[in-house]
Amino acid sequence: MNQHLQSVLHPAGWDAAVISQFAWVLFGAGALILAAVMALLFLSLRRRERPARALLWIGGGGIAFPVVVLTALLGWSTWRSAQLAPQTSRDALTISVTAKMWWWEVRYHDPATGRDIVTANEIHIPTGRAVYLGLNSADVIHSLWVPALAGKRDMVPGRVTGLNLRADKPGIYRGQCAEFCGAQHAKMALHVVAHLPQDFDAWLARQAQPALAADNTILERGRSAFLEQRCQACHTIRGVAEGARLGPDLTHVGSRMHIGAGVLRTHRENLSGWIADPQASKPGVFMPGSPDLDRATLDALATYLEHLK
Repeated sequence: MNQHLQSVLHPAGWDAAVISQFAWVLFGAGALILAAVMALLFLSLRRRERPARALLWIGGGGIAFPVVVLTALLGWSTWRSAQLAPQTSRDALTISVTAKMWWWEVRYHDPATGRDIVTANEIHIPTGRAVYLGLNSADVIHSLWVPALAGKRDMVPGRVTGLNLRADKPGIYRGQCAEFCGAQHAKMALHVVAHLPQDFDAWLARQAQPALAADNTILERGRSAFLEQRCQACHTIRGVAEGARLGPDLTHVGSRMHIGAGVLRTHRENLSGWIADPQASKPGVFMPGSPDLDRATLDALATYLEHLK
């Protein structure tokens, strides 16, 4: 699956295309104005103008020109802004996103059971369909921004805001927290994964299932280590230990591209290192390390988590 640039200049949805047009128009207008000002400056240094002529230039170039240009840009931008998609959940797939220091909790509605399907740090959506994100924050002000798909929207504690997304084609679109929220603000990424509609339905059905069973000795040892180390105090694995919400839901953690909200690729070695010392990769993160775990148990726990797909 293609991974698209995290850039407002490479849109992959309607709203992003409108915002990208804003950027290009403003870049172009700014460049032309700068070139004109520099040309006038060069001419003024080459010859001395009479005071009356200078006042004419100041009135025309310093007052009339900015008023005309800014009025034209305001009119055009107001007209173009009206073409952005309305921020509504009507006829849209609704997904709840809660920002936390420093990761994202994502909730879907299971159409088969009516229960919530909880995951973290990735938002999966179908292509060609309007998606409404219900946004809120559990602690401080955050902001969700996926430049290739839409504008940014602040997430304020105690309030629910909304943002519409629509992806025209399958792919991976990187997003970021766009409001400074603490020590690891820069490492609070998320990825929007756009699937063909039938692939999204299949993905959602898999996510609704409980965790895969531990079917060999190493996986059973890893599952036991998860419980013995009291990981369930912060993390949920459906079918193993449920109810905790302090940390990300790990029911299908092995199927995610990254751990630590975009910090590390998901594979056994990185999982092992993260469990032993998360501060090494993300200083200030609230997860405690496990320096006392012996290597065999640590590897078994990492293998078990990687197995949860």
